[in-house]
Amino acid sequence: MNQDYIKPDNWSIIEEGFDVERVKSSESLFSIGNGAMGQRANFEENYSGKTFQGSYIAGIYYPDKTKVGWWKNGYPEYFAKVLNAPNWIGIDIEIDGETLDLNQCKKVLNFRRELNMKEGWYLRTFTAELQNGVQIEVAIRRFLSLDIDEVGVIHYEITPLNQEVTVVYKPYVDAGVTNEDANWDEKFWEPLGIKYEEHRGFVTAQTFKTHFKVTTFMHNSIMADGKSLDIAPSLWEATTDRVQSTYSVQVGLGKKSAIQKIGGYTVSLNHTDTLEAANQVIIKALTIGYDQLLANQVEAWAKIWEMSDITIDGDVKAQQGIRFNIFQLNQTYLGKDSRLNIGPKGFTGEKYGGSTYWDTEAYCIPFYMATKDQQVARNLLTYRYNQLDKAIENATKNLGFKEGAGAALYPMVTMNGEECHNEWEITHEEIHRNGAIAFAIFNYYRYTGDYSYIPEKGLEVLIAIARYWHQRASFSKAKNQYVILGVTGPNEYENNVNNNFYTNYIAKWCIDYTHEQILKVSLEYPLDHKRIIEKVKLADAELQDWKKVSGNMYFPKSDELGIYLQQDGFLDKELIPVKDLDKSQRPINQKWSWDRVLRSPYIKQADVLQGFYFFEDHFTKEELQRNFEFYESFTVHESSLSPCVHSIQAAALDKMDMAYAFYLRTSRLDLDDYNKEVEEGCHITSMAGTWMSIVEGFGGMRVRDNQLHFTPKIPKEWKAYSFKINFRNQILQVHCNHDGTSFVVDDDNDLELVVNGQRIIATKRILAS
Repeated sequence: MNQDYIKPDNWSIIEEGFDVERVKSSESLFSIGNGAMGQRANFEENYSGKTFQGSYIAGIYYPDKTKVGWWKNGYPEYFAKVLNAPNWIGIDIEIDGETLDLNQCKKVLNFRRELNMKEGWYLRTFTAELQNGVQIEVAIRRFLSLDIDEVGVIHYEITPLNQEVTVVYKPYVDAGVTNEDANWDEKFWEPLGIKYEEHRGFVTAQTFKTHFKVTTFMHNSIMADGKSLDIAPSLWEATTDRVQSTYSVQVGLGKKSAIQKIGGYTVSLNHTDTLEAANQVIIKALTIGYDQLLANQVEAWAKIWEMSDITIDGDVKAQQGIRFNIFQLNQTYLGKDSRLNIGPKGFTGEKYGGSTYWDTEAYCIPFYMATKDQQVARNLLTYRYNQLDKAIENATKNLGFKEGAGAALYPMVTMNGEECHNEWEITHEEIHRNGAIAFAIFNYYRYTGDYSYIPEKGLEVLIAIARYWHQRASFSKAKNQYVILGVTGPNEYENNVNNNFYTNYIAKWCIDYTHEQILKVSLEYPLDHKRIIEKVKLADAELQDWKKVSGNMYFPKSDELGIYLQQDGFLDKELIPVKDLDKSQRPINQKWSWDRVLRSPYIKQADVLQGFYFFEDHFTKEELQRNFEFYESFTVHESSLSPCVHSIQAAALDKMDMAYAFYLRTSRLDLDDYNKEVEEGCHITSMAGTWMSIVEGFGGMRVRDNQLHFTPKIPKEWKAYSFKINFRNQILQVHCNHDGTSFVVDDDNDLELVVNGQRIIATKRILAS
């Protein structure tokens, strides 16, 4: 834990007191989104202190030229930058001629932020004394509508506390924005036109290179004591990329004055005429009105929480943590558009770039399958199918695989199917991502029972991935087995290693699983089988070659320790456990040279244990325990993806204190800033792992032989917990306390479960284990 200023609360994220050193961190933590757009919790009014301005639109990116010191063949030509979108929230405020700027005020008192996760809005309140002696009370509520996902709403209210004042509101939209992480100090938005009339302002701009067109819009209304005033702007100011209006009002002592601003984006992904679309969106929002938009927001979030909420009784910080994670996941992706995916920072920052990593398949799909419906998960699988041609091109063009062989390497990072990550040891070597994509297809069928995706689309993906693994492996005469050389496993603190256990194991599994599905489709879907085999030109001889590789794959191991080795030579390192590492040296990725990191035994995230997590049923509990106890002692958990896997496995091994500690770390990773980087944005995709820590860890949920299995456990710190899952279109509620666990379905169809090895029937009445 590196910060502790967020107030514990079951349903809200709360900050009290103004501290300039916390502004950027809070901008991340109090971010809001609606699946189509999002923004950091930047102040609407001018702020001259340190800030990280960020507004983002789903699916919009810029191909920033890759900047490296030494260019290598096959290097991605660009880094897909998550673009800071034009600013629609801006409202400059003047009080008796002085600009409101919290960094310049004499005093800022009673400062409070609240992100209400239950209802989906963000509130900021404070009192301030300006340099001119004026004292004011300010309350600003902001939300991004789930009802109309192109609309955001701001209600900005000012109350003079010591005298009558003149308040000047100067709302604006501005496309002259830049990215915090620009490689070449380039601008990414080309202004195309501005327009303003009455209370409306518009700036239309397009991204350079990708030519995404966006109209950023606003409509403003002035209020007095809750009633609209018929006040026209006294001035419009405009440049090529910015429009700003001015409203001046006299406000009496103790009277409330407010501006309501409706703003947002219409984009060419969804509209031919973005300007006209913006006009129509404004009309629709005004017709509904502020109060009803807010009421609709509360109702929309209530529906989300009805299915996705996890309750924890007796531990407020744990409860706040899981709800924060679930809230951010739903702000980032709602499954409405198969063109979109789940970026690692969501709408909270720019770091990493791209919208899609292997995190989606490994961590996010289980959450969305269980808390929404199978179509949402299927959309995520379809996203990869739609980019299969690019993955084949990546293997052929960039990596030198055989032309026309149909081998696919999916990108480590992508926006449109092309590789766009700019670190060679990740781009070229972290090839295990292919395995996660295949595993997600398996996992989808295992959980939903919907096999139709495989003959329709999934088998083509599996074949292309199996072909990649067949070509990527090479035969070692010395070992008389197949090996995979020069890789980076999930533990990114090791580069260019040979025979990473996880990579080799998932490669073998991919080939075997693909072979099984080819046989199954040939028997059960003969027309699809014929279509696919002819399309990909797959012959029996090639299948036999695959089996030679998968049937004779090498896995490094230590017979003495009874463990699989993370890679060849791992035991040659100086094996000093993490507990003996000076805390002043943490996190090592910020304190050590990369050479020192690579030579160390320290593990960024689950690597061997990732394999044990995916393929738990392939190993005995004793094997898991030996490998867990060995590798956990060297794991520094400096990846956001690490604590959740360890929490799940610690629970499986009845190490409940450890499981709870890892749960708390994953659930509050950003709230408590464990990795000292929250100001760059939140770790969105790993938040699905927090959900897994409870459902799969403490709840012990697994799917085996088409049935749900549970081995419920409860941390001693909790009185009870509960969650819901949608299993094959049937809703099951699980409630666990120290006396036992109950299972309830929401319809008249009974559901057979296996709980602690015993078969039981869950009904609409409460059935306790």
